[in-house]
Amino acid sequence: MKRILGFMVITLLLCNCNSGDNKKKTVDKTEKPTATPIANLISAADISATVVLLTKKHEATEKERIEKGVARVAALWQKSDGTVEEFKTFCTEKFIPQGEKLDIAFDKLSANFEIMYGMFNKMQLDLRVPLELDKGEVTDIDMLFGAYNASAHITQDFFANKIAFLVALNFRFFDLEEKMKKGENWSRKEWAFARMGDMFTSRISAEVLQEYSKISTDADAYISEYNIYMGKLLTENGEKLFPEKMKLITHWGLRDEIKSNYAVDNGLVKQEMVYSVMQNIINQSIPESVINSDKLEWNPNSNKVYENGKEIAATPEPNTRYQHMLNVFRAIRKIDAYNPQVPTYLDRKFDEELEIPMEQIEQLFTELVSSPQIRKVGKIISKRLCRKLRPFDIWYDGFKARSSINEDDLNKQTREKYPTAMALENDLANILRKLQFTDEKAEYIASKIRVDASRGAGHAAGASMRGDKARLRTRVGKNGMNYKGYNIAVHEFGHNVEQTISLYDVDYYTMNGVPNTGFTEALAFLFQKRDLELLGMKDETPNKKELKILDQLWAAYEIMGVSLVDMKVWQWMYDNQDATPAQLKGAIDKISKEVWNKYFADVFESKDEPILAIYSHMVIYPLYLPAYPIGQLIEFQIGQYVEGKNFATETERMFKQGRIVPQQWMREAVGNELSIKPMLDAADEAMKQLDE
Repeated sequence: MKRILGFMVITLLLCNCNSGDNKKKTVDKTEKPTATPIANLISAADISATVVLLTKKHEATEKERIEKGVARVAALWQKSDGTVEEFKTFCTEKFIPQGEKLDIAFDKLSANFEIMYGMFNKMQLDLRVPLELDKGEVTDIDMLFGAYNASAHITQDFFANKIAFLVALNFRFFDLEEKMKKGENWSRKEWAFARMGDMFTSRISAEVLQEYSKISTDADAYISEYNIYMGKLLTENGEKLFPEKMKLITHWGLRDEIKSNYAVDNGLVKQEMVYSVMQNIINQSIPESVINSDKLEWNPNSNKVYENGKEIAATPEPNTRYQHMLNVFRAIRKIDAYNPQVPTYLDRKFDEELEIPMEQIEQLFTELVSSPQIRKVGKIISKRLCRKLRPFDIWYDGFKARSSINEDDLNKQTREKYPTAMALENDLANILRKLQFTDEKAEYIASKIRVDASRGAGHAAGASMRGDKARLRTRVGKNGMNYKGYNIAVHEFGHNVEQTISLYDVDYYTMNGVPNTGFTEALAFLFQKRDLELLGMKDETPNKKELKILDQLWAAYEIMGVSLVDMKVWQWMYDNQDATPAQLKGAIDKISKEVWNKYFADVFESKDEPILAIYSHMVIYPLYLPAYPIGQLIEFQIGQYVEGKNFATETERMFKQGRIVPQQWMREAVGNELSIKPMLDAADEAMKQLDE
């Protein structure tokens, strides 16, 4: 996931791939926020007068920059910044004409922002080490420092010392429509200036930022310790199906356990039990006493709890999952007040962060999940399973080569190869060589990545300044890294490679990164799909190319359905801002079933299934889910393009582009804009080949 857990806390994204096992905290109920726009101090007449003064002082070619810059400073200026006359004086004295002086200002600003953002990012990551790494019990002190946002006052400080106003005045902000229309003809330098202009578009108080940081940390801690002890689950006959010590984090571990049971004895029975656990989590009927506890036994089907073989009374979880979602939403609503031009998080997420309008994304998703190709693939899966599809078959893993390989054998190999996190770190350069990176480039990239043993399933955290290292965090057990941990680690390593190339090799600091999180997910997927190859295991699966295409289409189908639920839930929360946790739970139940019934019920021949609401991202990473299917579409198009080419060379070329708008990035990378058509066309051809 992007440059996650880095300076993203300032931009209020805070999106990891997965999470860790932290100490439980009491749920905080936030007050109902207001979102009254901040009143402007500077009048239209004052703006016009200032523009007249400046245009007399500078050449006519500067008129548009002057008008845009003065208006933007006026929109951000508050009483504490000075009088109207001081506003006029600031604008007339601090405007920098185009040319050498503006270039020097840009270079100095870029260098200093890199220092500050990089240091704050490093501090944030280091303060969260006790929460995210496997380093013993998490204490209240760890939670306090983990929730502390050292950068919370940075925007306030930049306005107080007028640096933010200097940037706003001299580096023009272009909205998404302008970037899409004009960006293709911009030079790299013009793009870098435009990204500098993106920096100060709102003015959020430090108190609001700090509150968001605390609330999101509490939600993360809740999910991070949401483990199910699988060895304590009972069937109706009192039988235990899973190893005694197996502990799975929700939803990631539970989902991956379903995936791993397609080629094992008793697999369907295990999958049905895991699905029952998921249903209890979604509807909050799960007994609170069995969460992250190995003291009691639980039958998730009957929802009965046993202690020493005797049934005991158990209290359901009190809608904690949905309280955390509301806490995060209400903290974000307070931020809305500081963004009058983009007044909802939905607007900011799609127009400013993803830089693809929500309507376009929703159209892409609904067209794919409604497609006839999906219906055909569903029938193929049902035939391969020799049964009707069950709801959890949205995670069908039988098209992959590893689905036919015994996972115990895979676990043995990965544990021997990677007994510790350091063993993986020492092997990173070798992994890159296998992916066609030169010796020099492999060592270069690997030297800028550090591997740590994570409490949770794993995540990638990028650096925000050159000289610092990206972090690869993955779960490593006492006996070494199992296959699931390795598979996730390869995915996260893909993020780290993107993070390194798009920071160290991009020509301007303001351009570092990728257009949106979907692009870093794309490279992570490309790495993850090569996990067996990187272990030196040859894929002898017949029709492996065709099966891979069907696997990609089915995976996109699943996550697009989940993403549609996530988007509709956020729309519902904005329409029902005073909702209770119980009302939100009811709404999510309704929305997830409506999406299921519209796009999944005919494929699975079952209605009113809630499974699309299980993703933990909905609790802790607001509206992150749409990035995954966007990433899958990008990954598919890139994958098609690099076939037969040097993977490393193309990866470097593409990701050195940095943060231009998504559709332009795609055109320059692969020659076409983002589309579902390549995947659907390839699926048609794959099914034709399989029929023959």
